[in-house]
Amino acid sequence: MRQSTWYSLIPTLFMAAPVLGQPPAADPQQQFLSFIRSQADELRAKDKPPQTRQEWDARRAELRQQLLKAWGGFPVTPCPLEPRILGTLKRDGYRVEKVIFQTRPGVWMTANAYVPDRPGKHPAILQVHGHWRGARVDPVLQRRCIGAARLGFFVLVVDAFGAGERGIGKALGEYHGDMTAATLLPVGLPLSGLQVYENMRAVDYLLTRPEVDGKHIGITGASGGGNQTMYAGAWDDRLSAAVPVCSVGTYRSYLGTGCCMCEVVPGAMRFTEESGILGLTAPRGLMVVNATRDSIQFSVGEAKKSLAGAEGIFRLYDRPNNVRHTIFESPHDYSKAMREAMYGWMALHLKGEGDGKPIPEADIKTEPPEELRCFPGDSRPADFVTIPRFAAAEARKLLEKQAVPAHATAWATEVKRRRQALVDDVFGGFPQRTKGTEAKATPAADGNSRTLRFQSEPGVTLTAEQVFAPGGKKGDVAVLLDLDGADKTQASPLAKALREAGWSVITIDVRATGKLAPPKEVVGRAPDHHSAEWSLWIGRPLLGQWTFDVSRLLDALAEVDGAVPRDLAVIGRGPAGIVALTAAATDDRIRRAAAIGALASFVTDVPYQGQRLGLMVPGILRDVGDIAHLAALSAPRRVVLAGAVWANGKPLTADERQATFAFPAQVWRLHDAADGLRLLPSDDAMPVVQSLR
Repeated sequence: MRQSTWYSLIPTLFMAAPVLGQPPAADPQQQFLSFIRSQADELRAKDKPPQTRQEWDARRAELRQQLLKAWGGFPVTPCPLEPRILGTLKRDGYRVEKVIFQTRPGVWMTANAYVPDRPGKHPAILQVHGHWRGARVDPVLQRRCIGAARLGFFVLVVDAFGAGERGIGKALGEYHGDMTAATLLPVGLPLSGLQVYENMRAVDYLLTRPEVDGKHIGITGASGGGNQTMYAGAWDDRLSAAVPVCSVGTYRSYLGTGCCMCEVVPGAMRFTEESGILGLTAPRGLMVVNATRDSIQFSVGEAKKSLAGAEGIFRLYDRPNNVRHTIFESPHDYSKAMREAMYGWMALHLKGEGDGKPIPEADIKTEPPEELRCFPGDSRPADFVTIPRFAAAEARKLLEKQAVPAHATAWATEVKRRRQALVDDVFGGFPQRTKGTEAKATPAADGNSRTLRFQSEPGVTLTAEQVFAPGGKKGDVAVLLDLDGADKTQASPLAKALREAGWSVITIDVRATGKLAPPKEVVGRAPDHHSAEWSLWIGRPLLGQWTFDVSRLLDALAEVDGAVPRDLAVIGRGPAGIVALTAAATDDRIRRAAAIGALASFVTDVPYQGQRLGLMVPGILRDVGDIAHLAALSAPRRVVLAGAVWANGKPLTADERQATFAFPAQVWRLHDAADGLRLLPSDDAMPVVQSLR
């Protein structure tokens, strides 16, 4: 039932927002959503169904290539499964085994196998869970496993990475989204892709079982498990049938709502809609199940849009009956009626029995979840690999390849490559600056400040406040960024100290922050959960958009004043410190940059605390480097790193600062400008201001 899912525990995940039409432009909180939707519509405006098998075959190959890239690729050589059965429960007509196997080196998947007490080989069903508290052992999952086993299917039900027995802690009920799954993004391995690969390894395991008919394997799941079903069914041709439940809609309908990080495919809207994913299943058996009282992104109407495109692809294979849409009067669920429909579909496509109509289910008694666990209580090994531990290990492998440059010329070549990779590959490109910013400056009556309004790009209008140094002097300009909002920033001790030191201070809410932040988007540890996810869908991570906004602010200053100030600094507090570094890295007009109280490294074996999901950009560690490498892209200009913190919020010690920022320190020395990089122990205002000069 819906109340038993994680979506009910995090109610803001399904934020109420209009889907049809554009939000009113006059509402600052709706500006970003309106912009994102217009970007998405432009990306998919030229979509049209393939007319021939040849056309689809070419598109199919390209789509698979783009999906694999979005998921960060899969290992070329799978590691040994090394499966182990840790216990068995004998039941009437079947037995339940407690199974673990290895999906990647050192990464173990916890599972249960429901094995019918019948001789011979059996068709198999891989059951994947959604966001139910008990994950694979939740009664919602148990019912369809038992029901299928009684019908003669070998059933394997698995815990997704970060859920069930695979959470950070050992207790059931942990959520693997928000800033836990975010640890995977910088290494370029989003959770959606990891789930696809792990479900492929589950199929590998099924093929090792002598009781399984390896030519007849299906997959099903609801909610987040339905999402896994859609992608695994599309990707793995060994799966003969797929039944995604309460999960299929459109990517477009995610824009205005929230979803788990496990459902996000970075940049997907740049190359497809859900119709293309469903089409990859053809000509194998696909039954899409929807509920009439579900959220908009899983709604009947949105699913029909995707199925309309997929059905045409099935017709190209001359298999129109291999795709079916089944609708239930129901909330978000995997109900008995839905299970019965699934049994009928699996019987037709895995056994060749019946016509796909529902098969009745007898009464089912479920087990206490603790009885099914592979590691009951606190017995899981202490070194068990969790999502953040896996992400940290992968990150360290990537950073081992980061060699300190031998001389300034070699670094100059690297700077060019890394900057281009940062903008084009990591940020998804910047918009063309074919027009001005339509900047308008409105001075205050006392002449001591002014308001600057400008257009960063079509659909994104920003407002900055500039308070001049004493005496009304514009002088050197410091742009002070704070992603929590610019309202209080001008009155902060840092802004006051800057003005007293002769700086003119500009504060601004960059898009989707402060007064421009969408409402009700906080999920778990992520204050910008929804806006960050929407940005990932269109392939333009928020960090890149914020970086572009800072650059366009400089364009606006040039328009109203005739030139960019000769000495301009960009200073970011907290998470905005990373924005200051990327802005300076990509715009040479910024002569000085400072990150105050900012994250020291993307590498962490615990979830991020006090950070922004929008900072966690897919592949940045792989394609560019860590935060230290971002800072190095501004050498030999002045960069101040003050009061840097680890992902858990703990400040760095003196030794940790020196070790963490050894790479940029060497780069500044290559330029004979070692004093250009300042590492400060705290975020106190006066030392920061003094270090900027």
